[in-house]
Formats: sequence, structure tokens, C-alpha cells
Amino acid sequence: MLFKKIKITIVILLINIIIFCFGTIVKSENNFEFFMNDFFNKKNKALKLLKEVELNLKNGSKDVSCSKQREAVRIAILANESLIKAYKTNGSQPPLDTIESYKARWNSILENCEEEN
Repeated sequence: MLFKKIKITIVILLINIIIFCFGTIVKSENNFEFFMNDFFNKKNKALKLLKEVELNLKNGSKDVSCSKQREAVRIAILANESLIKAYKTNGSQPPLDTIESYKARWNSILENCEEEN
């Protein structure tokens, strides 16, 4: 009985080690996929920061909202740069009008934050 519990514990530990070590590796076959993964990760991180700001503002806390908004804009602009690199790596023409409109939207978030201060 004790041997069985130890065996199960060791197996669970080994599975967790394997998942931790190999589960976080980005398996990118080429530069295009690398830049696209980078774009999606940064975009999601920026959106997560804005959600945190939104929740803080709804709860009445404005302490770090501008700094988080600035960080979100910085990350989003880097995400757009990764998207442009992905298109160029793939030999495609990036949709610069769309990317510029997103950049303008992110910058308007930044400007609104600076106006409040």
C-alpha cells in the first residue's frame, strides 16, 4: 500500500516536471510563426493589463491605472511591430492601414490617460 502511494507520487512528480520543462517551450517552425506567436502573446498581455485597469477604475482605484495603461500601449505597439515582421518574413505586404488604425487607437488610450493627470 505504501509502495503504491510512493510510486503514484513519483509518477505525478515526473509528469509535472516534464510538463513544466517541455510545456513552456514555443515550438516555432519558422520565423513567421515565431513573430505571430510573439504578436498574439503581447496583444493578449496588453489586453489583460487594460482589463485590470478597467476593474481597478470600476472599484474606484486610480492609483496605478495610468502606468498600467502606458505599459499596455508599449506592449501593444511592440505586438504590432511583431505582426509587421511576420508579414515581411512571409513575403506578404502587411495591412499597414489596419495596423496604423490599431496604433492610433492605442495612442488615444495613452493620450486620454495623460489628459487625466
